[in-house]
Amino acid sequence: MIIGVDPHKLSATIEVVDHDERKLGNGRFTTDKAGYAAMRKYARAWPERIWAVEGANGVGRPLAQRLLESCEEVLDVPAKLAARVRLFDTGHNRKTDAHDAHAIAIVAVRTPELRVLKIDGELEALRMLIERREALTRRRVQTVCRLQALLAELLPGQRKADITVLQAKKMLASVRPRDVAGKTRRRLAAEELAELTTVETKIKKSTMELKEMVEARGSHLMDLHGIGPVVAARILADVGDVARFADRNRFASWTGTAPLDASSGEQNRHRLSRAGNRRVNHMIHIAAVTQLRLDTEGRAYYRRKRASGKKQKEAIRSLKRHLSDAIYRQLVADAQLAQGADPGGHCGASLTSSAADFHPRIGTSDQPLPDPPARRYAAASHSRNTPTPVALQNAG
Repeated sequence: MIIGVDPHKLSATIEVVDHDERKLGNGRFTTDKAGYAAMRKYARAWPERIWAVEGANGVGRPLAQRLLESCEEVLDVPAKLAARVRLFDTGHNRKTDAHDAHAIAIVAVRTPELRVLKIDGELEALRMLIERREALTRRRVQTVCRLQALLAELLPGQRKADITVLQAKKMLASVRPRDVAGKTRRRLAAEELAELTTVETKIKKSTMELKEMVEARGSHLMDLHGIGPVVAARILADVGDVARFADRNRFASWTGTAPLDASSGEQNRHRLSRAGNRRVNHMIHIAAVTQLRLDTEGRAYYRRKRASGKKQKEAIRSLKRHLSDAIYRQLVADAQLAQGADPGGHCGASLTSSAADFHPRIGTSDQPLPDPPARRYAAASHSRNTPTPVALQNAG
């Protein structure tokens, strides 16, 4: 039996259907302790049950985690798939909690490739820490902006573009206003400076903690140029189990680094894809820009693309796709080492994953790099005695 769940912060609406899509039950429960217990008690009427939760990485995450801790089998239903079912269903596409729960259950019945959730405490901790650091980074930017505004009024014409704590201290020590407004302005600037110092200390501590957790998971992503603890942590947190990607092309489609085919007639061209995981896409962009600043193989690759006639943005997009392939190879190699796979094998595409998104779909790509003669990412059941794929050290 499939139990479709439309989760909200304070309530959850469910509908129970069988594999013939016949409705067997429904209900609405609160998400507090009593409501959750009542929902579990109601579901015991169907011993062989599978829960299908919409948005298990968003608003449905708390409920999905509680179900996993209760040893329930939980599927992650993407909101887009549920919307498509609702669109082609009867009822003029009316959106209610009951209709949403019905659409979620139907998606679970009709889609065999939904992601099966599992408990991974380390990955969940890593996800929380990276989100905490990103929040601290946003807080630092806001604090710097307020401090810059106050210093611009205290010291006209001496504003620095990227001010540091030491620079702000020197600037603040050089001014001694005598009027009430000036004294108040200086006091507020001192408070903002103290807050900036505290936030930067927390950011440094969080970065070190992320680095330790990434290394503890056996990841070698930081061996690639341009990928530090923050970028590696975000990639690991959102990717989860790399086995859910059949090959590097699907991984590139998920990261949004595979351009979309826009060819027409004899004109062969591709356009920018804004699909995929935008957070991981941003991390890959950071790595690409970092490589361009250093003498790396990535910068040499970028220059070759520019010499071949590509524009600046097109060459950067090609480099990002190049980096996406290198990251995928490194994730595969790390997974093989962690699972003790055969040197030429791959852990295989699995529906069991703790990743952040649903099973990906592949789009077109801008001339992907050719695979070696021996297929590197074959399933475990068809593994060969070929050397383990080594990730590019310089994303080359």
